[in-house]
Amino acid sequence: MQKNTIWYIAAGVLVLLSGVALFISWRANHRPPAEAAPAAAPAAPASGIANPVPVPSGLTNAPLPPLDASDKPLHDSMADLFGAKSTDELFRPEMLIRHIVVTVDNLPRKHLAVEMRPTKSLPGKFAVNGGDDNPTVDPANYQRYVPYVHLLQSLNTQQFTNLYFHYYPLFQQAYENLGYPNGYFNDRLVAAIDDALAAPDVRGPVALVRPNVMYQYADPKIESLSAGQRLMVRLGPDNEASVKAKLQELRTAVAAHKPGT
Repeated sequence: MQKNTIWYIAAGVLVLLSGVALFISWRANHRPPAEAAPAAAPAAPASGIANPVPVPSGLTNAPLPPLDASDKPLHDSMADLFGAKSTDELFRPEMLIRHIVVTVDNLPRKHLAVEMRPTKSLPGKFAVNGGDDNPTVDPANYQRYVPYVHLLQSLNTQQFTNLYFHYYPLFQQAYENLGYPNGYFNDRLVAAIDDALAAPDVRGPVALVRPNVMYQYADPKIESLSAGQRLMVRLGPDNEASVKAKLQELRTAVAAHKPGT
């Protein structure tokens, strides 16, 4: 079990959460050619897109920066949404859109690319009860997430949605660059949220095993969950319930339909 975990969901959440950026070997100080044009608005939804983003969309009519020059504008926009202090403490400032996109894409999979996370490391150390013979998750771990859960709860869903839709062409560009030229990032975001919402509600002592350096869940059903669902379990039942409630709000805001319809 990884020691450094935080909001990958919301992340993203996104943004999502940032729900709001991936890799390729761009660096923070990279600058595009002078003639590089800003990303265009999303094209009209094509067949196969389940959750189209409104076109046109956005906070203002101001043009978007190129993807590789988007870190500061997006960081400033997120500071307006989350507060400058929380944004600085929570998010890594470089390659923000790219890191959010790769994290959202990985959440429904088995493993996350930790080096690509858009968030900084979670303060504190992972605590275990019971020693090496019968280790279980120390419920004190759940308190480490409380400040971030409170921040998520305070998020204005409409303002977040406006921010996400405004920067969406850059999210889409990063998603295509990730290796999905025919993919649609908002569909992947909705799939990641749905996967997180399906995480089990695990209560009582959570048994662990330690086959090597890192702990794993002793229950193979939990250990075989997606990366996003294991993160939800790691939050603890109370935090998980709060995060799921907010994720459902966010899903309603970004999705074109409800689950099962």
